[in-house]
Amino acid sequence: MRHRPPLRPAALAAILAIALTGGCAADPDEPAGPETASDATPSAPGSSSSSSPGPASTARSSSAPTSSTAPTSSPRGPSPTATPPTPPAPPFIAAATWADSDYGVTLQVAPTDSGRRAWGAGDAEAAWREVLQLAPDADTPGMWEQFDCHWTWARLLEPDKPTWNVEPWRPVVPPERMLAEGCNPGGPEV
Repeated sequence: MRHRPPLRPAALAAILAIALTGGCAADPDEPAGPETASDATPSAPGSSSSSSPGPASTARSSSAPTSSTAPTSSPRGPSPTATPPTPPAPPFIAAATWADSDYGVTLQVAPTDSGRRAWGAGDAEAAWREVLQLAPDADTPGMWEQFDCHWTWARLLEPDKPTWNVEPWRPVVPPERMLAEGCNPGGPEV
C-alpha cells in the first residue's frame, strides 16, 4: 500500500530552529572564550591542579599552545580524533500489540531503547517495516502517517512514553493537521 512521504523536512526544520534559537546556548556560569592569564589563579610551585594538565606552573600563558603541549581533550568535549559513537541499530520496535479501546482497536507500538535514539536516514521506514512484521494487518491508510508522527515528535516531546498508539479508524489527514492534533487526528489519544 502506498503512503505519503514522512514529515522529515518539517521535523528537521523545527529541530534546527530550536537549536539555533537557544538549544545550543553556552552555560552562563562558564566563560564564553578561552581562559587568559588574567583569568587564571596562580598555583604554588610543586602543587598540582585538576584544572590544568601537565606540570604545575606559577601562571598560565595566554599564547597558543604548541604541538607538544596541545591538550588531547577539553572539558567541553572529546578531542577531534575521538571515535564517534555508534549509531543506534535495529531492532527499533520491541512489540506491536492490538488492543481494544472505547473508540475502536488500537495498535500499541513499543519502541526499544535503540528506537528511541535512532535519527538516521531511513530509520523510521525500517522501524515501520518492523511494525508490519509484528502486525501485518497494520498496513492500512493513515497508520504509517500516525506512526511517523509519533516517531518524529513523540520521541522529542514524550521521550519516556511506553507505547505509541496508532489506530486504523482515524482519518487520513494532511501532515499539518496530524501534528496539530498530536498525532491523533479525529479523536482523543487512547
